[in-house]
Amino acid sequence: MPACAPGRASFGQTIHRTLTLGWNLGADWSVQFRMIARRVVAAVLVGILLRFILGVHPVAWLVWFAPLPLLVLAFRSTAGETRWMTALASLIGGSVNFHYCRLVMPLPAVLLIMAAQAWLWTFITLATRRIVLRYQAWWTVFAFPVFWAAEDTLRAHLLSDGNWGSLAYSQADFLPVLQVTSLFGVAGLRFLVALIPSALALAFTYGFKIPHAWRGYAAAALLLAAALGYGTLRLRTPVTGQPVTFGLVAIDDAIGMQASPGYIAGIWQNYDRQVRALVAQGAEIIVLPEKIGLVSAAEASDWQQHLSALAAELQVWIEAGVGVEENGQRRNLAWLFTPQGALEASYLKHHMAPPERGYITGHDYDVRSIGGNEYGLAICKDMHFAALGRAYGERAASVMLVPAWDFYFDGWLEARTTLTRGVENGYTVVRAAREGLLTVSDPYGRVLAERASSSLPGSTLLVRANVAAPVTTLYTRTGDLFGWLSVAAAAVLLASGRRIAARATIALKGNR
Repeated sequence: MPACAPGRASFGQTIHRTLTLGWNLGADWSVQFRMIARRVVAAVLVGILLRFILGVHPVAWLVWFAPLPLLVLAFRSTAGETRWMTALASLIGGSVNFHYCRLVMPLPAVLLIMAAQAWLWTFITLATRRIVLRYQAWWTVFAFPVFWAAEDTLRAHLLSDGNWGSLAYSQADFLPVLQVTSLFGVAGLRFLVALIPSALALAFTYGFKIPHAWRGYAAAALLLAAALGYGTLRLRTPVTGQPVTFGLVAIDDAIGMQASPGYIAGIWQNYDRQVRALVAQGAEIIVLPEKIGLVSAAEASDWQQHLSALAAELQVWIEAGVGVEENGQRRNLAWLFTPQGALEASYLKHHMAPPERGYITGHDYDVRSIGGNEYGLAICKDMHFAALGRAYGERAASVMLVPAWDFYFDGWLEARTTLTRGVENGYTVVRAAREGLLTVSDPYGRVLAERASSSLPGSTLLVRANVAAPVTTLYTRTGDLFGWLSVAAAAVLLASGRRIAARATIALKGNR
């Protein structure tokens, strides 16, 4: 019996150790599960927060704070955790635009755009994390804003949609800070909007543990104060000049190639009636929306004669947008008629919206003298591109006349994107949009009047504005210099981060 005791004890010890090991493993798995669950919940909450700023009508004040929890999570997590948390959060945030994008794009394109946006947020967040964690220096507060300003600049110049949806446009109604665009363009404002959450994230995570941390926090505060001070002073400048009364008309109902004569006549009768009413109230320049109809060349000739006769009869300038199909080719045009009925200009749209694939694109800029001031012509999406807006600034345009066609949901964003071109280059913007907003803004971005478009009998807007030579801006003279400097700085940061990573890897291998 005693001889068997050691065997029984050994067996019992084995069982005990096995149970203990199983218990510890279970405890470890339980802890790991709770940690993962907490991170999933945090990523989902951040994603919900991002939905409020990534949509076509973002909450302006929230844009300054929404990236904060994302950065704090990144600074306190591993690279792998940061990667999947940011991807999940940005996918949830970007999903706010799913329905809107489906209006103009096929499903595969929508999914690709959402994936690209998630990748972009993940890439910039990881790049920022790498710089902050490896250098532990006060100047790393600029990494996040530099990356976003660089991204904004590259997107504006390389993509067919430009930097549409940039978070900088969310600040279009915050006029003091919007004036930054007159100095450094949209990239400058995008930098500022990203700088504040970057500074707050460093403060929440490190406080003053980073050497000379106060310099980074002070720099962010001073730049914000300088922007607000400059904007406030700039907005005190009155807009003087020759008073001009603008009349805008928009009827949401479209005229297609197969439209019946009766349907077409009903729409034009309402345009004629609304134009006559505006002229009776003193309108001197009438702006109608983009692509009132898509018609054949023969029908376009009839429309041209009709508008010419109307302008001559009422002794008023009329700009109208029309789509013309001839020999299988389509053009999106803006016609400008003089008070004598002459066709003064026929502007061809430069940048096409997704539904306009196959349209011939224009390359010329059209500036016409009216009442001693220069008036530029553009169509809808053209004004999404700062380069085009600046080209008109260089041509000393005092006013931009912009027929447009929006998609209901994006009316505010489209109008504010166009308004920003006016602040960048110091000119008044007169924009008449179907399925959007009729808007007139001054060279400082102040909305003088605005009204939603509607279906028959349509909406009108009558605005009297002072028109003079354009307000001189630094942006018109230097263009996207700040943006390209940000691109260069981002490249240096990325290259530096990779070199440090390589050295760390080599050192680790050597120690082994």
